[in-house]
Amino acid sequence: MINDTPMDERMVRFLKKHHVLTLATSVDNQPYCANLFYAWLEELQAFVFTSSLSTKHACDALSHPEVAGSVVLESKTVGKLQGVQLTGRMYRPEGELAAKAKKRYLRRFPYAAVVDLELWILEVDRAKMTDNTLGFGKKLIWERTNR
Repeated sequence: MINDTPMDERMVRFLKKHHVLTLATSVDNQPYCANLFYAWLEELQAFVFTSSLSTKHACDALSHPEVAGSVVLESKTVGKLQGVQLTGRMYRPEGELAAKAKKRYLRRFPYAAVVDLELWILEVDRAKMTDNTLGFGKKLIWERTNR
């Protein structure tokens, strides 16, 4: 679903620049996290990534699609720290969306073309970016306005 409020361009640039998402799932009060290579789908404010249906995080998402995650820049220099924390909904894309997601993922990770991709979408509902390059502890907040 396309949001009628665009994400701040600084947040979008950060998400496009990086490629590892830490995904957090929880089922029956049992939290779990996994690190995933992703491509950013700006028009959906969403991540696309591949995960086998046999993984714990994929199984968790099938029964409880509400997830959380983060993308961070690791640095020892406090003034350079940046990161996005988010919540959203994870699901398997179908039809035209699946084709678009696959194309975007393979453009970012062409070597993945040799494997069977089990694609997932994580549509972001809320994101908070901490960006110390804008000032210590500076936060940018974005929320999906239509669902």
